[in-house]
Amino acid sequence: MTLGPLMVDLVGLTLGEEEAEILQHPLVGGVILFSRNYESPEQITELTASIRALRDPHLLISVDHEGGRVQRFRNGFTRLPPVGALGQGYERQPDLTLSRAELTGWLMAVELRAVGVDFSFAPVLDLDYGVSEVIGDRSFHRDPATVTAVAKAYIQGMKRAWMPAVGKHFPGHGAVEVDSHLGLPTDTRHFEDMLQSDMLPFRQLCNSELAGIMPAHIVYEKSDPLPAGFSQFWIQEVLRERLGFQGVVLSDDLSMEGAAVMGDSVARAEAALSAGCDMVLVCNKPDSVVQVIDGLKIEQDPIRHMRLIRLHGRHGMNRNTLMATDDWKQAVQTVLAYAPDPELEFNLA
Repeated sequence: MTLGPLMVDLVGLTLGEEEAEILQHPLVGGVILFSRNYESPEQITELTASIRALRDPHLLISVDHEGGRVQRFRNGFTRLPPVGALGQGYERQPDLTLSRAELTGWLMAVELRAVGVDFSFAPVLDLDYGVSEVIGDRSFHRDPATVTAVAKAYIQGMKRAWMPAVGKHFPGHGAVEVDSHLGLPTDTRHFEDMLQSDMLPFRQLCNSELAGIMPAHIVYEKSDPLPAGFSQFWIQEVLRERLGFQGVVLSDDLSMEGAAVMGDSVARAEAALSAGCDMVLVCNKPDSVVQVIDGLKIEQDPIRHMRLIRLHGRHGMNRNTLMATDDWKQAVQTVLAYAPDPELEFNLA
């Protein structure tokens, strides 16, 4: 069975019968996990195994696990710092920071792979202008060259753990104050200004490092009246044609208020897919998932399927075996040594 264009979520710690039926629908291609789905490493391993057993090729299994404020799995996992800590370190000790970034990316990825997760929606490639609270220290830095350099090292670590990287939020979320979870932000800057700033990390990394890219639910009014995730201009003309990106384009959650301008759940999914998204996320509203499955009319696309299967992680290591290795022990010590307070909590679920 080919992977469909919908990524959906689950209610609790185990896979229910109705959820299993939904996950076997041909329109579904993946699952995103949240904190409500996590209790322990053992429990999440059982949950991901039950998801994988439903289909062949197995459904994509993803999570937001950036570190700092956005880390869905905590108890039993290394508490990762926000990547902004790496950007700050790069100003003082660039070589040491790149080594730490590679190690942090590896640690994030290898711990997730050990419990059956294919990929994290990481890294954040937005610039931190000090404007967006929802981005903030989720960004590596304000300087685009610094973001590019540190993110590349971080991605190299992810690759070493056999996890594909998904950069977000194209073409840049850091210069708007409104949180797109709560409203529709508008960015008033000109395209050429963004091309040399916010888009630089995406331009530099999209063809060599990134397997996927997530567009932002933001209107860039000088370029297109539609939010980027529903815009053929941003996805087809800029990302695909101008930048030459051949990987997966995944929408941000269609249940966010930043997507509401496009209509109901079915209309949002249709608009995102028509604009060029390969996969759309429908989260936190189970009724919306059913509505989209019932109402979305779209044919199977072998090109989309071939893109999506590249997001499967590979070579996951048994968790107990991983934790017995010197590599893991040294990585944990290194990350915890440079990390600021990891107790920050930011619930985007």
